[in-house]
Formats: sequence, structure tokens, C-alpha cells
Amino acid sequence: MSDFDALWVDVLKIFPVLSGGSAAFSKPVEEKVFENVRRHLNILGSIDTFAAIIDLEVQSAIRNGLVPRFWKNFHSGLVPSELQGGINDQALAIEALPDKNRLFTQFIDAINELHNGFQRLMQVKPMLIKLIGREGKPAPNSVKVMQEDGIKSCLRDSLLAQLPPTFSVVVGAFYWVHFKLFTKASQIGLAPVDSDVFDELLCVGCNFDVEQCCCQRLTEMVNKTNMKMFEMNLIDRLTGSALTALIKLKIKEHINDTCMGIFDRSHLKQLETWLSDVIMSWLTNIFTEWKSKDSINGQEVPDSVKSFKVKLTYFMYETFAQSVIGQFFSIIIDYPDSIPAIDDLKICMEKIDMRAYLTESLRNSLEARILHPGVNTMDILTGYVAAIKAIRHLDNTGVILEMVTAPIKDYLRKRNDTVRRVVTGLTEEGPTDLSEELAKGESIKEGKDSGTDEFSNWENWVPDPFGIDATIMQYNSSRKMRSADIISMVVDIYGSKELFMTEYRNLMADRLLAQLDFNSEKEIRNLELLKIRFGESLLHSCEVMLKDVTDSKRINAHIHSDSNRTENQLFDISSLIVSAQFWPSFNKESLQLPEEIENEFKKYTKAYEAYKGNRTLNWRTVTGRVNIEIEIGDRTMEMVVSPTLAVIIYHFQNKSEWTIEDLSSITKVPPSALRRRLSFWQNHGLISETTPGIFSLLEKESEKSQFEDMSLAEADEEDLESAMASASDQREEELQVFWSYIVGMLTNLDSMPIDRIHQMLKLFASHSGGVEFTQDELKHFLQRKVREHKLIFSGGVYQLAK
Repeated sequence: MSDFDALWVDVLKIFPVLSGGSAAFSKPVEEKVFENVRRHLNILGSIDTFAAIIDLEVQSAIRNGLVPRFWKNFHSGLVPSELQGGINDQALAIEALPDKNRLFTQFIDAINELHNGFQRLMQVKPMLIKLIGREGKPAPNSVKVMQEDGIKSCLRDSLLAQLPPTFSVVVGAFYWVHFKLFTKASQIGLAPVDSDVFDELLCVGCNFDVEQCCCQRLTEMVNKTNMKMFEMNLIDRLTGSALTALIKLKIKEHINDTCMGIFDRSHLKQLETWLSDVIMSWLTNIFTEWKSKDSINGQEVPDSVKSFKVKLTYFMYETFAQSVIGQFFSIIIDYPDSIPAIDDLKICMEKIDMRAYLTESLRNSLEARILHPGVNTMDILTGYVAAIKAIRHLDNTGVILEMVTAPIKDYLRKRNDTVRRVVTGLTEEGPTDLSEELAKGESIKEGKDSGTDEFSNWENWVPDPFGIDATIMQYNSSRKMRSADIISMVVDIYGSKELFMTEYRNLMADRLLAQLDFNSEKEIRNLELLKIRFGESLLHSCEVMLKDVTDSKRINAHIHSDSNRTENQLFDISSLIVSAQFWPSFNKESLQLPEEIENEFKKYTKAYEAYKGNRTLNWRTVTGRVNIEIEIGDRTMEMVVSPTLAVIIYHFQNKSEWTIEDLSSITKVPPSALRRRLSFWQNHGLISETTPGIFSLLEKESEKSQFEDMSLAEADEEDLESAMASASDQREEELQVFWSYIVGMLTNLDSMPIDRIHQMLKLFASHSGGVEFTQDELKHFLQRKVREHKLIFSGGVYQLAK
């Protein structure tokens, strides 16, 4: 037994790992010790078995000793529990760590301890070779210790098998400090300070006073730590995910700091340069800085770093595109100043498929920002036109434009004033730029006509994108959107040019009636541009209306030149003589003029009849403007008001107090409308409601009554009311022509569905040259008759009410 004890002592001298730990080799082992152990192993014939035992002991020392001691440095309390997230939360956890410098030091100490144990185990292989190599026997292939990188592989596998959830955050903190040290020079360059203040600041790298800066020492510690991890073949597998998360965090931060809210210049070149000069230089520094300068060349940079640049470039494009898409509403509003940002996004979308994300994000943004009752219609139209311009610059296929603007068109279709606002935008300078688009209508029209041929511009032809949902976007619609101009798309909200032209005729009539001495050059110009856009047939009535204005001026001048007539007249009358069949329908309002005023109108009519022979005039007394001068007490007022307001105050000069019923009877104005107009004079201090329903003339301005609670804004609504019937009212009046035919059909056939009624009425209209209408318009007309209890709708069919 004593021989075996001596033999075991010699074995332990060569392989201390067999003692149950990873003890260091205390001193060089003498040759006679190797000879003694080798001789006994040859006698026993168990060299292979001995090598296998050594291998098992090395693996056990790694799994049960070295690795657990390493992970013990990263106990659960090192990182706050709220920051112990998954892989996706690593970047946020790294940024939120309260004390990164402490974790930086902890990581370096743990790597140093692990490297010391690794070096001791790496001495086993040369000792085993020296022990069994003298006999010329090859090392057993099954022994990991004898394999190339065998111990490194075992160490890496054991570390990954016991990886705690907080380790990636610790690694991230280590490299966060390293990145801060590496970019110290660039940070100082970005924030220059006065030299007198500089000495009082903290170092941006290590956060110590500038005089006590330790960045150089910390950088050397980082380089040594990286070298040790590289030597153990751990730098990729152990730190890869944390490095990736940290780099992505830095890319996002850089994009937010340098690109957010800046749309008037391109950022991609600057981002690519930053990625190459900062991020990739830093990664290269991690893998090569600790090497000797003579051994470094371009080929020694690991292939993983080179391939990683491709992935990071892809991530940078994706992150930047998401940032731009998140701000695309602001980009739309700033167009065309924001064209550089749109060009950048276009480049990103050529590399990354962001179409679905862009569409969903922009639809949600538009719905949240402009598609709600708090935004007026003109602002929505402005946003719609700007969206058309910006999105078309981004994607000329029209696919994204169709999907993004569909909710805007649906919402505008539900607003009652959309048509009027569009027509106002076309004919007046405003925020929507529609008037500018109309001014270049001729060239756009030619471009649109030429664009209808798919192969007319074959060199610049672009196919429709792949993967578009057919239920949202049809191919024909895409081609139409690609060639349509902005005005066509705005008109397409309702899909009917007739509706817009009817509303234009109403607006034009209001302007002509409100300004009898207006300059017609602008109206003629707008009319000519609209004729180019919509055709002459729809605008023939407008031409007649302008001609009526010109003729009226000539007739007025002729009648006023008659000296015999002007001698006896109480006041001047200038009339606008309209051709009723070409003008829109007027509101059904009435006004009874006082007898002396009516006589003046009769005189004008006789003068007109004398001038025109067999023609006469039918006066619409409720429409127009009256210049009046009011003298009451010590006050004198000159005003321009509507005829109704003038007649009301005229009656108060003969009688100072009126009941609402009596005044309504003499003026033929309904009491509700009369009370609203009386409030105009109440707010000007001329009339007071002394008791409910009784109005008196005020001699002094201070005599206002407690019953006067109307605001000036409510009183001035008189000036905002249109003299013309709305387009929808005129449309219903036109459809009223068919009511007798609908009654006849339902009398004979008892009940009919709407499609059958529409089909038969269309047949009648085509033969008689009547009004054309859609099924939706017919539906609204029939539903109105249902509300009036003239029809019954049940089971999808209409019947006459009995």
C-alpha cells in the first residue's frame, strides 16, 4: 500500500485537479515523477483509462467548481427585480440600471477569476501529453482534454447551461461603460464649452473630475477583459445578445437625438456614416484592440463582425423608417418642405417591406388627428390634399394612397358642408391649394388623358405592388389613382361632378347677389378653368348668370339716365335681372314691402317695360342690399342691411311699438324668423323688447330691456344666410317630378323593391331626357316620403300608405 500511496502523491503532483479542485501547479514537476507514474501505468496497462479519468475530473471541476463560482458573482440581488426582463427588454433594462459602474467592476472581477481557473485547467493537456507522449502513443480521441479547444468548449457549454437571467443586463452595463469611454472624444466635440468652465465639469467618459480622469485605465481594463474572454472563446456566445441589445438601443437613441422632427434634410447618409465610424469601429475595437498593433490587419477582423454590419444596417433602416412613419402626419403638413424625409423613407421601403406598417400607422394617425367633430371641414380638406401630395411622392402606384385616404373620403362624405368647402377652395385662395391646382388644370388634364394608356410611358412603367389585399385595392383602381390629379381625387369623394357644379352655381349666385358691383374678371377666369376641368355643358348656366350681371348693369345705367323718372323717385334702385331658368332655386321666403316703397319698384318696372317692350319684372323683394340712414334722437347711423331688416325698421318710424304678431302680419315674415331679425336691431340699440312679444323703439341707447339676451353673433347670422336653396334641396325638388310615376307604379303593382323602382324610373328618364339620379339618391327621396307617411317600407319593399 505504501507504493500506491507514493504513486498517488506523484499523480497529484502532475494533475492537482484529481484532488477535487482546480489547484494551481505549485512548482515544476521533476522528470523522475513522470517516469515513476508512466512506469506504473504501463505495468497496469491503464493509460487510456487514466486519460479518461483525467478528462472526467477536468469536466467535473468546470461544471461543479469553476462555473458555479463564476455565476456566484452575479447573484439575484445584483440587478433590481423589476429590470429582470426577457431578451426584448434587455436594452431598456440596461438603460434603467441605477449603478452601471458597480456592475462594470463586478463583471471584470468575475472574468478575471474565471480566467485564472481556466488557465490552471489548460495546463492539464501539456502534462498529459508529456506523460503519455514519450511512448509514441497517440492521445485518445474520446478525451476532451486532448482535443483542440476541448476545455474551451466544455467551459462554454457549462456556462451557457447555468446562465442566470440577470447576466445579459450585467454584460450590457459593462459594454455601456465601454461605449461611453469609446465615444468620449465625439461627445466632447458635439458639446464645446468654455475653457474656464471645462475644468469644473465631470469627464463624459468616467464621470470623475477632469483632473482625476481615469478613462485610460478603464479602457485598459476593458481591453484586458475582452482579451481574456476571447482567449476562453466566450466573447461571442456569452456577450452576443447583450451587445446586440445595447447596439440597437444606441442606434435608436442616435436616431431620436439627430433625426426626430427634422424633415428638411436627408439623414440616411449621416446615419450610415455614424454606423460605420462609431458602432462598427467600436465592435472592431472590442475584437482587436487588445491585440498587438503589428498583428492587426483587415483580415483578422472576425467574419462575424463583418456580417453583423449587414444586420445592423438593416436594423438602422427599419428603426429610421419606423421613426419617420411615426411622424408622417407632421411630414404631410410640412410638405413640400419635408420632401427629403419622404425620399429617405422611400429608400428604406425599397430595402424593407414597411407598406403594411405605414398604412396602418398613417390611417390611425389621420383618424386620431383630423377625423373627428372638433376639426372643421376646411382643415380636413387641407390635410387630405397634403396627404395626396406627400403619399404620391412616396408611392406613385397609388396603392398606399387609396388605402390611407379611404377613411378621409368616407368621413368627408358624411359632412354636410364638404361640397361647399371644396367649391370654395377651388374658386378662392385658401389653405387647400385647390385653386392653384385648378389654375394648372389644362396641363394636368392632358397628362391624365395620356396616362390612361398603360404603355404610353413604358420606360417609366412600374408594376402594381405584390401582396395587396384585393378586397381593399383593385388593379383598375390602382391605375386610376396613379393617373388621377388632385382635383379629380377631391371630386371623387362624392363621385359626381354634377353635385359640385350645382354647389358652385349656388356659391356664385350668392356672390353675385351680395356684390352687385363686383369685378367679374376673377369669376370669368375661374369659370374658364372649371370648363376645362368639368366640361362646358355643366357650366353653361354660370355663363348665363355672368351675362345677366353685365346686362343688368347696362339696363340700370339706361334707366337711371332718364331724367324724368329720377325727379320724382324717393330713392335709387339698382336691380339684378336674372334668367330664372338658369339660376338656382331661391329660398321660399316672402316679404311684403310698404306701399310707398312698393310704388317705387312699380315705377322701375314700368321703365323696364318701356325699354324692353314685351318683357316685365317679377321682384324677389327678400333678396338684395339696402343702404339706409337712420336718425333717432341725437344719433345718426348709416348701414347696409338686407331688405327684411330695412322693412322692419321702416315700420317703426310710423309706429313706435309693435307686437310680434302684428309685425309678422304686415311684413308676411313668420314670427320665428321675424324674432331672429329683430334681434339685429336690438343689438344695435334701436329696438327693445319691453315685455315678451312686444317691441318698442328706443330713443336713447341706455334704455335696453332685461328681455334682450340675444348675442351680436346670433343677430349677424342674417348676413351669412344664403339666398339660394341648398344643392340637396334642389336635388329633391328635381326628383319630385317622378313622384307621380312612383305613385302610379305602386298603385298598379302594390309593392316594389328599390332596385326595380330605380330601373323603371331610369327607363322613363332616358326616354324623356329627364334628370339622372343614383339609387342612393332615390333611396333618400323614398325614405323622406316614408317619414311623411306617404309610403310604407317593410320587408325590403315600398308600398303606398293607406
